[in-house]
Amino acid sequence: MRRAPALSFLLVTVVLDMLGLGLVVPVVPALLADVAGDAAAAARWSGLLGSVYGLLQFVVSPLLGRLADRYGRRPVLLVSLGCLGVDWLAHAVSPGAWTLLLFHAIAGACAGTYTVVNAYLADVTAPEARAHAYGLVGAAFGLGFVAGPVVGGLLGTVDVRLPFLAAAALCSANVGYGWFVLPESRPGDRRTPLTLGTANPVSAIAVVLRRPVLGRLAYARLCADVARMTHQSTWTFFLTHQFAWGTARIGTVLAAGALAGALFQAAAVGPVVRRLGDKRAAVVGGLLGVVALTGTAFVTVPWSLHLLQAVGVLAATGGAATQSWLSRLVRPDEQGRVQGALTSIGAAAETMVPVAAGVVFAWSLANAAPGLVFVGAAVFAAGSTLLLATTPDLRQP
Repeated sequence: MRRAPALSFLLVTVVLDMLGLGLVVPVVPALLADVAGDAAAAARWSGLLGSVYGLLQFVVSPLLGRLADRYGRRPVLLVSLGCLGVDWLAHAVSPGAWTLLLFHAIAGACAGTYTVVNAYLADVTAPEARAHAYGLVGAAFGLGFVAGPVVGGLLGTVDVRLPFLAAAALCSANVGYGWFVLPESRPGDRRTPLTLGTANPVSAIAVVLRRPVLGRLAYARLCADVARMTHQSTWTFFLTHQFAWGTARIGTVLAAGALAGALFQAAAVGPVVRRLGDKRAAVVGGLLGVVALTGTAFVTVPWSLHLLQAVGVLAATGGAATQSWLSRLVRPDEQGRVQGALTSIGAAAETMVPVAAGVVFAWSLANAAPGLVFVGAAVFAAGSTLLLATTPDLRQP
């Protein structure tokens, strides 16, 4: 199995992707207000940009996965990174919101980074080492997002477009690094069918869901994604309401949680999954997630919130274990197609869940039950855990 420089490049890719995203998070509202005219218009455009990105990612991810099976992982990954860099550059120089929408749609259509990274890892790591590798990816994800907002906020004080230029430069550097350093993990197979049916996201998802064990795991991951996105989209609003915290304290808590999660996933996920096995580790991680979400719904004092954050960090074991389990059920020549379908499922949830969670949270505030949205998230997490616990631990497709 080829690990270096492949694994190191993939981890750098994820760090730079998240660092680039984190760089722009603090300044997106100011940029949109600048190009859209006022704060209300900026909020509307922000929602539209996010929805269009998620929609295009949903539509195109199965095609990108199929292309990775047919032509190899390397070219698809480099093109995806290049499109993301163009998108950030367009943010930096765009004179209007419609231009941003166009380039952001293109970036969503090319957003194959995680589809190809997951397939690539399955190519270059032995089955027993995949949970550790996916844990390292999770750690890289967290580390990139810890540093990004801090640096982006500082650059934004100089010029609101400067963080976007920095993010574009990072993407360009990563493309150059990959062009000269990254080996191909699996040569493409030109016999891999490439038709409208195989590129259709609905058909691609249906093929995955029809396979008994793989389908159950895909449903379990969808439920876990719904729970996670519900938490992510409402957590800062909940803290502001429940504890009257300002942005500085919320940012510090977010950064501390992300850093703790990154350290845990880098150091402990691999050994834990090796000891428990993919299935048991996935179930234990799911149960810890249920505990963290349920507890958050009823939290009233900060110390208990921090304790629940620690439980949530431990729950990250479940995500890496489930991804490792999924990869064992898929043949090497279909890793890209299956990972693309799973990315589409996640993109569909990412497009719809924040809107639904926002509506539920607003309703719960009006009815003096701010934690209700986390009870709903816990229900989805429990459903995911039940599916994991009742799925046979098969090792063949």
